[in-house]
Amino acid sequence: QVEVVESGGGLVQAGASLTLSCTASGRSFSNLHMGWWRRPPGKEREFVAAISLGGFQIFYSDSAKGRFTISRDNAKKVMYLQMNSLEPDDTAVYYCAADLVAGGQFTQQWDYVFWGQGTQVTVSV
Repeated sequence: QVEVVESGGGLVQAGASLTLSCTASGRSFSNLHMGWWRRPPGKEREFVAAISLGGFQIFYSDSAKGRFTISRDNAKKVMYLQMNSLEPDDTAVYYCAADLVAGGQFTQQWDYVFWGQGTQVTVSV
């Protein structure tokens, strides 16, 4: 079992930056593919970004490209999502996901095995 915990959410104004963190314990962190997802109010959960276990493969949604940066520090066992130029449409609960099933796709939420409880990000106008 892997425990996934997000942190760093909050209330910010449009144009601001925010960095989310995610830790995963219970298994070797460096053996876990990881991803960020979000659920905007009243909408389905959607893909934001993902990073392979060694950090060599990175994926972004169209809305995240150019504004968000995913990274990981396997020595510290932490994954990050640096979010810049935040917009009100970025308001959502952000979830960290860990570990892909065999043959799973980084952009398919049902292919992730472990999920955190989420952290709220609210962007005001």
